[in-house]
Amino acid sequence: MSDVFTLSDTGDFFVSTSVQNTFNENGYVIVRGLITKDEITKVKDCIEQSEDIKANAFGRADANGRTSRLCVWNRAGNDVSGILARIQKVAGTMQQLLGGDEIYHYHSKLMMKEARTGGAFVWHQDYGYWYNNGCMLPEMGSIFIPIDKCVKENGCLQVLKGSHKMGRIGHALTGDQAGADLERVGMAKTLFELVHVELDPGDVLFFHCNLLHTSSQNNSDLRRYVIITSVNKRKNNPLQEHHHPQYHPLKMLPNSALLECDLFTSTEDKGFMDPTEDASHKIKNLKS
Repeated sequence: MSDVFTLSDTGDFFVSTSVQNTFNENGYVIVRGLITKDEITKVKDCIEQSEDIKANAFGRADANGRTSRLCVWNRAGNDVSGILARIQKVAGTMQQLLGGDEIYHYHSKLMMKEARTGGAFVWHQDYGYWYNNGCMLPEMGSIFIPIDKCVKENGCLQVLKGSHKMGRIGHALTGDQAGADLERVGMAKTLFELVHVELDPGDVLFFHCNLLHTSSQNNSDLRRYVIITSVNKRKNNPLQEHHHPQYHPLKMLPNSALLECDLFTSTEDKGFMDPTEDASHKIKNLKS
């Protein structure tokens, strides 16, 4: 079963039965060229010129002391990076893949692995964190949108295909990051295919919150910037307040809204996250 899909002859993308079955079976799908060249250029200009991102970025060290920078915001906002998370072909596709129930913007982040210095991210499941935030159901997902080319050399995402079927497993602290139980990950590697998700700017990866994934250090001369937008279902509204938001309407937009937007700084509060308030990476021992 192929995990890669392309646009229709008219340049549109639809969640067909084949797409849905692939997502359900593999825990992810890849859509080539979902974001056009002009659109991704606008997003790139936005993140590189945004004073908000510069002011709110912080580092996260791996177990070997190498650091990647990230910037996290809880509300989409109305700037270019926020519109990207709200357009139909991004948010609407994820909503369909998760079954069609209403979703909301849980958070977005810009992940920055600089050339020759970017750190690794340990094996983990996103729901390994989010369950601890009071999200009781694994009915959540993430949308991985590369701004730069993502290849093995610069630390592209790696996934264990189908590993979401294992359900949530235990997580514990490794460096500044909370990672999945390595013994269980080792066993999972004997059952599930390891896939290096190599993507071009504008390709999009949609993946389930229980999919095991990791990424290695960037030892190349290629920068690796990606935006990851995570969504939750309205019916899965967290049962406790934490550093990510409770349900609020997504206000989905037509695809045309991205190129029509000229704001590189949102006039709406994006709720940039203070890293000292992030409890996710401070998990000491989260058992399944």
